[in-house]
Amino acid sequence: MTSDVVERVHSTIERYRSAVRAKDVDAFAALYADDVRVFDAWGTWFYSGAAAWRTVVAGWFSSLGTDIVEVLFSDTKIEAGEEMATLASIVSYSNRSDTGAELRSMENRITWVLVRRAGAWRIAHEHSSAPIDLADLKARLHR
Repeated sequence: MTSDVVERVHSTIERYRSAVRAKDVDAFAALYADDVRVFDAWGTWFYSGAAAWRTVVAGWFSSLGTDIVEVLFSDTKIEAGEEMATLASIVSYSNRSDTGAELRSMENRITWVLVRRAGAWRIAHEHSSAPIDLADLKARLHR
């Protein structure tokens, strides 16, 4: 595992966090490969391609109104090679009012496959999930 690749994965995490906080659809979409495949935890089985994922993200950001979303990655594991890297992490999303008060929060599990294409690292696959409680078959959105 090369430290340069690990540093680039950490940079992707920071750019993801910043784009969500700023509700910047362009910056967020730039993290993903054109042919990305996203297995999201919400509603749709999967999204194919950056354009489809961009539409979902634009809807998410516009639904937030004046809320600010803080994102925290924890328990992160990175495996990296010269042309591909993977990340597995717990991601916390905390919606805050414009005064900073926490309105709601959730956690989910995220896995990324990042690839280097033409010198740039992009997320080529994303999978997010939450464990299902066996008693009531509901997603557990907090550890």
